[in-house]
Amino acid sequence: MLPQEVVRHKRDGRVLTDEEIAFFVAGLTDGSIGEGQAAAFAMAVFFRGMTRAEVVALTRAMRDSGTVLDWSAADLPGPALDKHSTGGVGDKVSLMLAPIVAAGGGAVPMISGRGLGHSGGTLDKMDAIAGYTTAPDNATFRRVVREVGCAIIGQTADLAPADRRLYAIRDVTATVESIPLITSSILSKKLAAGLAGLVMDVKSGSGAFMRTEEDARALADSVVTVANGAGCRTTALVTDMNEVLGTTAGNAVEVREAIAYLAGEGGPGAGGGREPRQHEVTMALSAELLVTGGLFATVADARAACERALASGEAAERFARMVTALGGPADLLERPDAYLPLPAVTVPVLPARAGFVAAEDARAIGLAIVGMGGGRVRADQRIDHAVGFTGVAPIGAAVGPERPLCLVHARTAAQAEAAAAEFRAAVTIADRPPAATPVILGRVAG
Repeated sequence: MLPQEVVRHKRDGRVLTDEEIAFFVAGLTDGSIGEGQAAAFAMAVFFRGMTRAEVVALTRAMRDSGTVLDWSAADLPGPALDKHSTGGVGDKVSLMLAPIVAAGGGAVPMISGRGLGHSGGTLDKMDAIAGYTTAPDNATFRRVVREVGCAIIGQTADLAPADRRLYAIRDVTATVESIPLITSSILSKKLAAGLAGLVMDVKSGSGAFMRTEEDARALADSVVTVANGAGCRTTALVTDMNEVLGTTAGNAVEVREAIAYLAGEGGPGAGGGREPRQHEVTMALSAELLVTGGLFATVADARAACERALASGEAAERFARMVTALGGPADLLERPDAYLPLPAVTVPVLPARAGFVAAEDARAIGLAIVGMGGGRVRADQRIDHAVGFTGVAPIGAAVGPERPLCLVHARTAAQAEAAAAEFRAAVTIADRPPAATPVILGRVAG
């Protein structure tokens, strides 16, 4: 069997056999398949698609390309649960959800990815914390999950290695937005993590890989069907990504917002605290995951527990313990600026005219961050964790000379000016605010 023949078969629209898929994934794992062949395979799948049976075969092959974790003898404080987002702009929900769910009785071994295309990656955000180890050995990972209740780490070398390679190639070859590749990438890692339950956050809108709600629901259905068929109880929420989620977009700036959220600074609606749409997504996903894990009978009961975890400070305390246990500073929550990189230049981005924010091209905002070095153009590129946007005005907000669209944090004045122009061009200003839209668009259950 030859790699180029597998690529040709998919290029020509044929249904690949389980043997062909297993052969190609084995080649991704051992390096016998080259970068060009892997990119060609991703592009062929992007244009030709895959049947559900092909997606199941690809998912299983990538799951089995490395170690499959087993938590049955790990003495965890609760069932092994996780959440995954399909990616967006300003989406730092995982940073809050993991300690909230841990406080609610779950164990969250969260294996996260880096940014893809215009979307930020949870792992890149955690890498912004001085000393924090996103690649611990398995013994440390298991110990932290057992003792703290949650650990946010990256994909280890022996966990779904075939996916890790294909994931990096998709990022730089414009093949991210493929339902079969997204489904198999997500689930190969999650199934290899030995989960008892999973909740998916499938984004829809200008800043999502699934631009339409119809496509987002199709992806949610694909993931839920494949995951439940593989024995992992899974549900999905379809959420809006037509604007930045929360008030920040970047890496270090999002960590600061997550810390402020957990600490309750500012309260609902305040610039650094619990911005309402972000709070709703975080609470909805956290509660859904606790119910999926069998810890609560109803979403209402689970949500009340999540609110208590925030109000009591237990969620913040869990986050602080996780950071310390994985090599980060013990006083990150008290002194975030001492451990998170600071930008050299910060300037306000004023609107072209006074009015109300009527729409945002969230993808363009994400690309502006990539342009500043906050995301990757090449798979091997180091990123600048300090750059990004803060104080982002939500849709419906009044803006003008006294209320900028946001603050841009950049490495140089020229970089700030270019990013400000991109942000300004991504925002539509109107004379009146638009009608409010929900942030939770739907639910898909197995």
